[in-house]
Amino acid sequence: MSSQPDAGVPLSHAPDGNGYKLLELPPDLLALLESENPPVLTLESSPNSAILKNGAQSWGLRQKNTSNALILLKSTESTTLSSSQMPTASLKAIATIHDTVELVSEPSEKAAPVARGKWHEKFARGR
Repeated sequence: MSSQPDAGVPLSHAPDGNGYKLLELPPDLLALLESENPPVLTLESSPNSAILKNGAQSWGLRQKNTSNALILLKSTESTTLSSSQMPTASLKAIATIHDTVELVSEPSEKAAPVARGKWHEKFARGR
């Protein structure tokens, strides 16, 4: 029989003031970063978003909102002034994240956009 009461793990809300963003990496970039010689990545701006580049490869950063919030937890251990003096484990919710950043592969050289006429001009030619 255990002498410790099973009261569960205390959870408290204790934001640490840091802003967190989760970055979703594509498998090919993750493999590069985990290799023995990880590449140097550069971050450049573009009209639509930021671009992460590695040589000829490039990825656009896109923000995605999540329907369910993600909560970051931090484990802590504290001693209470009780007779046992046993450390008590607890969890602190340090941040709540409502969006993530995903990397979308972008072509290294963008093709010129195809000129498209108005709808009625496009279909009037065939008559």
